[in-house]
Amino acid sequence: MSATPRKNRAGRRILAVGAGLATVGALVAALPAGAAQDQSQGRGHGWGRTVDVQLLSFNDLHGNLEPPAGSSGQVSHTHEDGTVEKIDAGGVEYLATHLRQARQGNRYSVTAAAGDMIGGSPLLSGLFHDEPTIDALNKLKLDVSSVGNHEFDEGAKELARMQNGGCHPTAGCSVEGKTFEGAAFPYLAANVTDEKTGRPLLDPYFVWEKDGVKIGFIGVTLEGTPNIVTAEGVKGLKFGDEVETINKYTKILERKGVKSIVALVHEGGAPASSSYNYDCDSPGPGDGISGPITEIAKNVSPQVDALVTGHTHQAYVCTVPDPAGKPRLVTSAASFGKLYTDTTLTYDRRTKDIVRASVDSANRVVTRDVPKAQDMTDLIRDWNALAAPIANRPQGFISADINGRGSTAYEKPLGDLIADAQLEGLAPADKGGAQLALMNPGGIRSDLVWAESAAKEGNGVVTYGEAFTVQPFTNMMHVVDLSGENLLAALKQQVSGSNAASVKILQVSKGLTYTLDMTKTGADRVVDGTVKLNGEPIDPAKTYRVAMNEFLAGGGDGFPALAKGTNKLVGASDLDLFNAYLGAHSSAAAPLAPPAADRITVVR
Repeated sequence: MSATPRKNRAGRRILAVGAGLATVGALVAALPAGAAQDQSQGRGHGWGRTVDVQLLSFNDLHGNLEPPAGSSGQVSHTHEDGTVEKIDAGGVEYLATHLRQARQGNRYSVTAAAGDMIGGSPLLSGLFHDEPTIDALNKLKLDVSSVGNHEFDEGAKELARMQNGGCHPTAGCSVEGKTFEGAAFPYLAANVTDEKTGRPLLDPYFVWEKDGVKIGFIGVTLEGTPNIVTAEGVKGLKFGDEVETINKYTKILERKGVKSIVALVHEGGAPASSSYNYDCDSPGPGDGISGPITEIAKNVSPQVDALVTGHTHQAYVCTVPDPAGKPRLVTSAASFGKLYTDTTLTYDRRTKDIVRASVDSANRVVTRDVPKAQDMTDLIRDWNALAAPIANRPQGFISADINGRGSTAYEKPLGDLIADAQLEGLAPADKGGAQLALMNPGGIRSDLVWAESAAKEGNGVVTYGEAFTVQPFTNMMHVVDLSGENLLAALKQQVSGSNAASVKILQVSKGLTYTLDMTKTGADRVVDGTVKLNGEPIDPAKTYRVAMNEFLAGGGDGFPALAKGTNKLVGASDLDLFNAYLGAHSSAAAPLAPPAADRITVVR
């Protein structure tokens, strides 16, 4: 099932062009036997003035090679009568089949991604430092990708290894006797530079070319990457303004004779509907989408023909007016390989530009009713065999689904469970003496799904692999002294400052309660006087021992107040504490039930 294709209402076309240092040939499917070649127009075949170039794109795969579980593996489709259907989607075996079928009959086809291909990955990929995902992307014939913030989870040197290959410096070769070959596609990082030299960390752009048809790709990640990645991951790097960077390299490409340009931007927006087939151009271009990408799109040079975006894990195919007032295509294909975007760009050989008025684009569902790609099945089988001794170890039992990533509530049942695990593990005096724990919602990468557990092990068993999928970063836990004043400031920073537009509600351990009034604005949404610990109001002058992961302790996710903690004690990893809690509080006879999620009272 797929959305109805939409035609962009104005503008030039976008083509994927060659790389900063090298030109890579497009993956092209053979023409069907007997296909006609229109010598006057050449649309789709490339012999006339204009040719159709197929741009297939996706984003935020996060190493999800196997079909994502529970609600994380579903997309919503709104029917004409207003009913909403949930469709199971995703899995690289199915993504490969869909992309290969889509390419058939398209002489000019290029595949691009908008970052976060790796990082925050399930155990199958994460256990091997995401080498399995890079291998899968190579088999998918990905032509180019921008970096995302999660490409920096293990730092610049590890990102360079993902690009260039080689065995891990400490873990060694994942497969005995075999050296990791690296990405066969270029990773682009135009706005990421070395602080000392000022040079781009990776190639800033790539030019795709076939039969004289050229499309330039410029890749950027969000300028705020340092705020959402551990400090060690971005050490020595500078992240520049997205618009300024794209405009700079647009001029460079134009001087090289490349007039058709696509920006791969790891920053996104929020459509008014979560359905992948929502028309975000109703009533007018871009009216149904908001968020950072709208301001970027409104200011990027009109010479850029389209923006392929990501980061927010949303699905949209919109047109947003460029600085000249002409609507321009902006797309995103949700996350985890559940969708891909199929765009047709009409390239004019005379002007070397895209005819924007002829652009068609739609998000397509990666359904699971197609044959699995055998090469991907083989890849998953081989890596699973290596992971099995660790992945299949039971950690605990659950009585029902405990939703985290799939929950739309501010307070997530799985968030409460994780925070409780952190508090319990770090409350003993010799472990840090924590009185409360805080967990960032973005660090919860999946749900705990009873049905999946039951299908694999029976009776709702939670395996190490499933726990790892929920908490894949293996962040070390910190316990710090934090004043009541700073604790209250941090809670207000959930809904103000850099989080004012897109709130980030911290998950809290048992005993911490407060009221969140969403009818108010900014910091006032956290109602004064309601923040209590074990029934006692938080005293601004008092000191509290607070447990949190190293990312939050460094002020990540827009919480500078949390970085003011002192008297730090470094404890076990978040994953170790989570698994220990599951083991201590559940058994086959007494599985763990979902928490009530009643610590934050929300007023709407």
